[in-house]
Amino acid sequence: MTLLERLAEAKRTNDLGAMIGAIPYANLLGLEAAVAESGELVTTMRFSHHLIGNAQLPAIHGGSIGALLESAAVFELLWRAETIVLPKTITLTVDYLRSAGPSDVHATSVISRHGRRIANVRIEAWQADRAQPIAIAHAIFLVMRD
Repeated sequence: MTLLERLAEAKRTNDLGAMIGAIPYANLLGLEAAVAESGELVTTMRFSHHLIGNAQLPAIHGGSIGALLESAAVFELLWRAETIVLPKTITLTVDYLRSAGPSDVHATSVISRHGRRIANVRIEAWQADRAQPIAIAHAIFLVMRD
């Protein structure tokens, strides 16, 4: 079964875990997602020692945080879309606001605009306190069919 077929089946059965589980990189990062009571999709990167970038602090590597932000946006687009089209990243701009300590990191996305070819998404990541984000990002994706 191809990745697109696995994603389409997960979407058809409303199985968010299967959708994320179909993506090997998401598994490497320890990503999980759940739909909150508010209806928003929350993607969580479970802490693991292989995510540490600065062992002196210790702090999660910025690349891991960036990957979480981009993945959260992709999951949002896949979950909300009418059809399964793998978004292709055009740009991703990340603002790192504070160090991420050795604990889980959560992210949510808001689709600012979803056209026929382009989607704009804002993403926010936090750890213990959502009011104190550790990073925010803006991404633009190509979402048209090949």
